[in-house]
Amino acid sequence: MVDLAREALSPDVKARLDGMVRTLAARRGTRHAIIAIGRSDGSPLWIGAAGAADEAGTPMTADMPFFLASVTKLYITTAVLRLVEQGRVSLDAPMAAYLPAALVAGLHMRKGVDRTDRITVRHLLGHATGLSEYLVIRPPGGASLLDMVAAGEDGTWGIKEITDLIRDHGRPEFPPRPFDGRRHTIRYSDTNFQLLIAIIQTVTNGPLQNAFNDLIFQPLGLEHTFLPGTPAAAAASPAPAAVWMGDRRLDLLTGALTSFNDLFATARDTLRFMAALVNGAAFEDAATARLLTAHWNPLGFSLSLRPVGPGWPMEYGLGMIRFRMPRLLTPFRPMPEVIGHTGVTGS
Repeated sequence: MVDLAREALSPDVKARLDGMVRTLAARRGTRHAIIAIGRSDGSPLWIGAAGAADEAGTPMTADMPFFLASVTKLYITTAVLRLVEQGRVSLDAPMAAYLPAALVAGLHMRKGVDRTDRITVRHLLGHATGLSEYLVIRPPGGASLLDMVAAGEDGTWGIKEITDLIRDHGRPEFPPRPFDGRRHTIRYSDTNFQLLIAIIQTVTNGPLQNAFNDLIFQPLGLEHTFLPGTPAAAAASPAPAAVWMGDRRLDLLTGALTSFNDLFATARDTLRFMAALVNGAAFEDAATARLLTAHWNPLGFSLSLRPVGPGWPMEYGLGMIRFRMPRLLTPFRPMPEVIGHTGVTGS
């Protein structure tokens, strides 16, 4: 998000930006792209779209909803912090205070010690739990959920299936990290945010879409942001851009895409949300926004050729990523840091 002058872009700058988004969409393995530049108040300065939105060749347009993937973690974090402001959730309360004992018991069993009760809401938001990444766990003789989706074995799962998988086959990598002002290496895990979703749904006593509507979408006027498999998704016009896993299109309304609990949004809605998040307008108290960036922990380095989530040199706050290129790698021209969130689809 940049604070730029209110004047329109010059034709030359606009042409260069349009060329950049076309070049991005033309890259091998990329079917479409959409890029937006916004002012600090959330209004768009420029939105560019290129490529085909679906297998029929429908052109990608600036007002077409697209898959946010893990950028949704910013929205989950916002919903949790709004509940904190309302006194319905405490950051330092154990997750077990909000979720059924049968659901979370024994999730963090490491070297014979169960540390599940030490996991707080803050731990979940900061990926500081040590819990395994549920998407890549392979039960003996079986395949991971991610492999099943990639192979076309579409299906659905919920928080019970996730916690059962973690309990039966997960291996916590480290004890829950303390929030003591020091920097501790952590590990990105979608399990943490699936547990946060379960907390939101339990506390609000309803579906995640309803909680998002009440806590984020309606207050900020986000009319084109929605979860797949909901009436809002079915009514979206234009239809959302297709989501692909390799050469296979994922169903937008049913199947695995609904189980990920990740949002679709338009570029305009995303700009509006990001501006509200940065300037504090997403919260009752603007100071709440500073919790996201008050402390950064380094994400561990991954040796995997197909990492599921971000790692070194990225750092994590509460639901927020900071990317800073090490000075050793940019000795002559330091790269400005980037703050926000990444998504596996390139978002």
